[in-house]
Amino acid sequence: MLTSLAIRDVVLIERLDLSLGAGLTVLTGETGAGKSILLDSLGLALGQRAEAGMVRNGQAQASVAACFHLPPEHPARLLLTEQGIGAEDELVLRRVVQADGRSRAFANDEPVGVTLLKRLGALLVEVQGQHDQVGLADPSTHASLLDAFGGLESRRGKVAEAFRGWRAADRALREAQEAIAQAQRDEEWLRHAVEELSLLAPVEGEEDALAAERQTMQQGERRAEAVAASLAELQPRDRRGSTGPAAALRAAARALERLPAPNEEATPILAALGAAQDALAEAEGLLERLTSELGPDPRRLEVVEERLFALRAASRKHAVAVVELPGLLQDLSARLAALDAGAERAAALESAAAAARAGYVREASALTEARTTAARKLEKAVAGELAPLKLERARLHIALEPRDERAWAADGQDRVTFLVSTNPGQKPGQLEKIASGGELSRLMLALKVVLARGSPVPTLVFDEVDSGIGGATAAAVGERLARVAERLQVLVVTHSPQVAARGAQHWRVAKGVRGDRAETRVEALDPAARREELARMLAGETVTEAARAAADSLLR
Repeated sequence: MLTSLAIRDVVLIERLDLSLGAGLTVLTGETGAGKSILLDSLGLALGQRAEAGMVRNGQAQASVAACFHLPPEHPARLLLTEQGIGAEDELVLRRVVQADGRSRAFANDEPVGVTLLKRLGALLVEVQGQHDQVGLADPSTHASLLDAFGGLESRRGKVAEAFRGWRAADRALREAQEAIAQAQRDEEWLRHAVEELSLLAPVEGEEDALAAERQTMQQGERRAEAVAASLAELQPRDRRGSTGPAAALRAAARALERLPAPNEEATPILAALGAAQDALAEAEGLLERLTSELGPDPRRLEVVEERLFALRAASRKHAVAVVELPGLLQDLSARLAALDAGAERAAALESAAAAARAGYVREASALTEARTTAARKLEKAVAGELAPLKLERARLHIALEPRDERAWAADGQDRVTFLVSTNPGQKPGQLEKIASGGELSRLMLALKVVLARGSPVPTLVFDEVDSGIGGATAAAVGERLARVAERLQVLVVTHSPQVAARGAQHWRVAKGVRGDRAETRVEALDPAARREELARMLAGETVTEAARAAADSLLR
């Protein structure tokens, strides 16, 4: 419920702090005193439109802060949590309006959009006024109100659960059908791609291993080429072996051997030439052995390069990295398998969706039947409240219209609308279009008397619900406001002493002049001041003892 309202620099109000309690609070005062400013200020905090004209003349900005106590299960807590705002026992909605008309909104000092502020406000306060109707006049609330009156929350919960199950089954069916349709469109390509990739049989990590092996073999090939070139230099250059370093050494030795005797000086040279031939032969043997050890398998290098190029070609063709080819093969194979098994799975899903739809229809039909019974009871209960409110010719009609299947929802198959006729023979119509301002407020009051138990909104505001009535009718209005206030917090702006006498709290709104500026003030009345205010409302400008006695009678 609303626990306090702080207003700063709004129109004629410079500074005002109000504390509110449970039950019925009445606001009275002369016409033009500024009662509407209070309601407009509350409306600002609830997300209603902000205008530059609301800022007090000469001030840079106006502000309003409304503080609410939230019960543990109040829906505003869930909404706050969804928005990442701490949901505590106390919620402060604040609105600041600049002199140029721009505004900022806050919830528990967290900046929020005006749309969220309005959603929160609709969960906290319901306004029934001469011109602005919020709550019962909104057809989107009628189904939940009827269900609350009829105690159908459990049945409605079953409908919502069945609806979610049906939607989930239907969604699974659509996804399967879309996958099959897509697979069928790509079937030829799928089969070719799967066959091609299956033949390729890519293995995870294969590219890196092949690239490393290829690099190693290419380096070995270069070493082998160097060794072969060295060996070629030592080996004969013709088939007869007549050239090359070995042949030159042999030729040199033979020439020395032909020296005439004595040729002792040639002996060491011949020995050196022999050693050179031996060393050359040893070097040649070592090079030949190294050649056999270092030489890569030319076929293996070719195989590695062919495999690597094949993997990279597939990668380019399918526009994926080589490392993703194994996963691609699995995915395409799964799609192909889904195509092959799709018809059977789709049939099973279609059967499940049909069963889920039938379950929803069954639960929703039961809810419609229960709503029909509850609607007749609600019409009868409201009819019992109308005659004392001088609406004896008015009748509430609750229409349950079947929705098109595309509009079926978690709240059922039918659209619930509260309609009213104010005269016999008149075709029922929407509440705000058939009744006048005063009639509509009293119709709303009659509905609230009956529906107060199921209302999720803890605070109701009635703006001149007693307009155009008096005497016994006004007393009936006051009595019903008090009954509603037994369950909900009620604020009422009234000109009727019969209504004002019912209040648990009584505020008087007055306009005065301070300095050279008009100012609206609000004061809480003690018993003596309240008696005097009721006497003024009864007698007019001059308060008489008879008026005071009548005020005492009303208060008793």
